[in-house]
Amino acid sequence: MFLVGLTGGIATGKSTVAAVFREHNVPVIDADELARQVVEPGKPAWKSLRETFGLEYFDETTGALKREKLGQLVFVDEAARKKLNSITHPAIRGETLKTILTLFLKGHRFVVLDTPLLFEVGMDKMVQKTIVVHCPPDTQLSRLMIRNDMIETDATNRITSQMPLEQKCARATFVIDNSGSMIATREQAEKTFQILNGSWLPFAIRTVLAAVLFISAFSIGAVIHYFMS
Repeated sequence: MFLVGLTGGIATGKSTVAAVFREHNVPVIDADELARQVVEPGKPAWKSLRETFGLEYFDETTGALKREKLGQLVFVDEAARKKLNSITHPAIRGETLKTILTLFLKGHRFVVLDTPLLFEVGMDKMVQKTIVVHCPPDTQLSRLMIRNDMIETDATNRITSQMPLEQKCARATFVIDNSGSMIATREQAEKTFQILNGSWLPFAIRTVLAAVLFISAFSIGAVIHYFMS
């Protein structure tokens, strides 16, 4: 099994591309969903956030994190954003690794990590291929304003808090242009799937893993034989 990182800018259309892979029964690990899970009431990250940011960012009745309110703070305050990331990213990374291990044992050919901050947090180092979904800056801005019902200033702050799309595209294995129709985007995603599905990487990884296991078993056997002889 190998790992494919799926990223892009906020509101560039990653969900459309992820949907195509899901239709082909490719597991997609959604970092945003894991981010919601690790801050559920009672979780270690939830407790750390309450201690760091105060009770005003949590619902008085349910204790749930007020994600939108905290978002308004961290997207304009870099120091607060770093504190948030230092608490949530290790927890998200841990849950990601657990999920990857489970899927590996199930024998999947490859897995997609849908991670908005793939390059920003260094998770690109754990994947073998990367996909970046992009669109023109003005399109991205208008989509975000409409989708999240935001004023232009707030939307701009969220976009600029991430790595520029040009830099992400320069580091990508595959780039999908989502500036046109959904049909055109899906066609590009379908082509990318076909290339990845035909990759030799799963065979190579299995071969390396088998070799490592063989060498380890041989070494352990040699040690046991030495002490028993």
